[in-house]
Amino acid sequence: MKTNRLPAFLTILIVSVTLDRFTKVWAVRELKGEGAQSYLNDFFRLVYAENTGAFLSMGSGLSDQLRYWILTILPILVLLYVLYLILFASDMNRKQMIAFSFILAGGASNVFDRIMQGSVVDFLNMGFDGLRTGIFNVADMSIMLGLFLMIPQFFQKPNNPTQQSTDQTNHTN
Repeated sequence: MKTNRLPAFLTILIVSVTLDRFTKVWAVRELKGEGAQSYLNDFFRLVYAENTGAFLSMGSGLSDQLRYWILTILPILVLLYVLYLILFASDMNRKQMIAFSFILAGGASNVFDRIMQGSVVDFLNMGFDGLRTGIFNVADMSIMLGLFLMIPQFFQKPNNPTQQSTDQTNHTN
């Protein structure tokens, strides 16, 4: 186990899940049954929704049993694999670990909702004119932050171990 990763991982997990849980409780208490609240010239809206599907309600029309397997069990398996990578992968750098930690935290909080309530509380919406996001929550923001943090990794050239050892040999001569 990579114990040097635990402080950052646990901090991200605790802060992300706590923020998500508190904001969802607030949304249920303050927004449920109310109309949309508009801010910043309608760029930002608070609107309560219970999402039985996944991203943009995809899968909400599936049978209960299929939705359970696809939107609860499969994500749990993926999150367990991500947790394994965070704790044990020797080739994971700090940026990747942080990105995976945000993804795990958001995913775990949303899966918790699915298990406990059968749906996920969403309440945030942004956009202008006819171009708007779907309704989302803080856990979704955590997942997206993790994904955005991973983008630079896709554009980096992989290290060439043969070239590195040749460079090191040349420098010592």
